[in-house]
Amino acid sequence: MKKITLLFLSLLIVSCGVKQTQSMLSNGDYDGAINRALEGLRTNKNSKGNQDYVYLLEEAFAKAKQRDLESLNLLIKENNPSNYERIFNLYTQLHNRQERIKPLLPLQLLKEGRNAIFPMDDYSDELISSKNNLSGFLYANAKKLLASKNKIDFRQAFDDLAYLDKLNPGYKDVRALMDEAQFKGTDFVHVYTKNETNMVIPKRLQDDLLDFSTYGINDKWTVYHNNKQKNITYDFGMIVNFRQINISPEQVKEKQFIKEKQIKDGFKTLLDNNGNVVKDSLGNPIKVDNMKTITVSIYEFTQFKSCQVTAKVDYIDFRTNQLIDAFPVTSEFIFDYIYANYNGDKRACEENYYQYFDRRAVPFPSNEQMVYDTGEDLKAKLKGIITNNKFRR
Repeated sequence: MKKITLLFLSLLIVSCGVKQTQSMLSNGDYDGAINRALEGLRTNKNSKGNQDYVYLLEEAFAKAKQRDLESLNLLIKENNPSNYERIFNLYTQLHNRQERIKPLLPLQLLKEGRNAIFPMDDYSDELISSKNNLSGFLYANAKKLLASKNKIDFRQAFDDLAYLDKLNPGYKDVRALMDEAQFKGTDFVHVYTKNETNMVIPKRLQDDLLDFSTYGINDKWTVYHNNKQKNITYDFGMIVNFRQINISPEQVKEKQFIKEKQIKDGFKTLLDNNGNVVKDSLGNPIKVDNMKTITVSIYEFTQFKSCQVTAKVDYIDFRTNQLIDAFPVTSEFIFDYIYANYNGDKRACEENYYQYFDRRAVPFPSNEQMVYDTGEDLKAKLKGIITNNKFRR
């Protein structure tokens, strides 16, 4: 019974696969039909149940080859250099299609008593010639683009050269031209700070904000510098304007409260409502937990100081000296430190509160330190602005 079920399932799978392959062939998806037929033949190419795949593969191969050769004939006759890539790709397709089929040959057509026909041609000369034509075209076009003054052209040149380097490694001075195209196509952004407040901005905060090595925001065509470099013309500017810094006074808030709790304090003899000792079945007095109420009076002190930094990030186009966009940024840091002492039994309060009893008052952070401590939040918001608002041409 199991064998019959497995056979039925196998026939059903093959039938579905054949129908799918026939549909691809009818719709002109010859390479899709070839790939599907090859999958069906890979496990047992000589199986009688796979004969339909062999017929379909033979037909799909012939039609795919005919269509590619007809396209090649037309493209070659046009003699247009812009067709070089298409010509190379078609020869590559013809060659690769043959290579996919070769490992399964010969494929038998059992009813006809013959092998399926797959005419194989040597396309090596055509591949080399078309690759050289394409390489020359890409190289000449990239050189032409590099002679322009448009960064979009430089970026196109880079992409063409990168494709050429992959297609034909070591071709002429492609690597050097790629470096040139990368440099010319890059937007360089000078990032700096301005202090419009009446307070001193800690230098280390400014250094941290402008340390773009930790931001991970440089992309293929945008590079941020916090120090201007020689021989670079900067396209854009990003200015972090510190507008206002508000620092609260140092405050110590006091609070007193009482905690109460019942705890176990040994055992006592159980008495009934009449004051008599309650005994168990053996005549022994029954003992129960002796509960007592404890209290603690807590004196809590909170040291508080806050700092708020308000800034504005300006995007400037240096080519026109125009403001592109502006983004407000506000960051806050709060110093909040609690310590406490008590009278009574500290067990009346929660254990996680004990940590405050071991503390004493600490010095308040300086104003400079408070401003600096806003830096992490400020830096995260600055990164968010840059990530979500790229410089666009």
